[in-house]
Amino acid sequence: MHRSAINALILSGAVPVYVNPGVNKELGIPLGMAVKDVERAILENPDAKAILINNPTYYGICSNMQAITDLAHRHGMLVLVDEAHGTHFYFSDELPASAMSVGADMASVSMHKSGGSLTQSSLLLINNEVSEGYTRQIINLTQTTSGSYLLLSSLDISRKNLALNGKDIFRKVGEMAQYTRDEINKIGGYYAFSEELRNGDTIYDFDTTKLSVHSLEIGLAGVEVYDILRDEYDIQIEFGDIGNFLAYISVGDRRLDLERLVSALAEIKRRYSKDKGGLFDHEYINPQVVYTPQKAFYAPKETLPINESAGRIASEFVMAYPPGIPILAPGEMITPDILKYIQYCKDKGSFMTGTEDSKIEHINVLKETEQ
Repeated sequence: MHRSAINALILSGAVPVYVNPGVNKELGIPLGMAVKDVERAILENPDAKAILINNPTYYGICSNMQAITDLAHRHGMLVLVDEAHGTHFYFSDELPASAMSVGADMASVSMHKSGGSLTQSSLLLINNEVSEGYTRQIINLTQTTSGSYLLLSSLDISRKNLALNGKDIFRKVGEMAQYTRDEINKIGGYYAFSEELRNGDTIYDFDTTKLSVHSLEIGLAGVEVYDILRDEYDIQIEFGDIGNFLAYISVGDRRLDLERLVSALAEIKRRYSKDKGGLFDHEYINPQVVYTPQKAFYAPKETLPINESAGRIASEFVMAYPPGIPILAPGEMITPDILKYIQYCKDKGSFMTGTEDSKIEHINVLKETEQ
């Protein structure tokens, strides 16, 4: 999940129950949620009020939205969807199901990502019996009373454009993504993955407009490819992490731009590829949750050198941004594996954030009397 979801837990005091995703061992990436795991979590927590689903993940992977929504509703739970990267799902019959189409109750949609509006502009969609008036009251607790009409107008212009032309726009984007995926896979070493990963459960569907590429076979972390593309080829892609990188293709891209990307990747392989020994092969470490995020964030704390913090409970975040998925969140146990992973991310050049210490050399932990 994105850090904003845990920020909401800190502010609201809600108690999270985590449903750990599956992990693709070849790609090292977290997947969607298995329906049986969601059902188990619901049965073990009959007082749970809602479920939060990513649709899709940053890599383009989708859970079985219909089955999970129906399951949650049978148990009287609301279905909340982080659809930050799913604006385009509403404008194509060839892409995964959108949150509203399967009957979810609320979905946050980042129009500024794939919808073409200005950065910071998003939509909150509501459905079923969710009260519009009450939703506005809650939003007003945290949002400014001086809204940006520049952002609001960009949302309206983008919404009109997608309503009139969205199907053609995202058909073109999908074709460009597939062309680029095919060309990258011809290079060898890279793996631009797509809907062939579908397994009917933890990868129920795949967003084929996402150009997600695995790079470990050429001996480079995704963030290393990201840095080389930016610094040496003037190509800015979306993000690079430990094993993969993502290029976000939009209707604003041209075939020439994509050919430049493919050529640059071929040259990077020729110039920089090396043995992949010693590279991390996974992105996701199961969290050991000890306290709720709110309790840990506000509890008495002390600061330790991060390499001396194993066995303590974090009271702040550590994450590589993007994608902004926490490696550690408040209330989670700091383990040797996590510390090794954080150091590896730093060594590979990931932009690390979340701690009070901007250099991530120290971390705030709960005082031992609180543990």
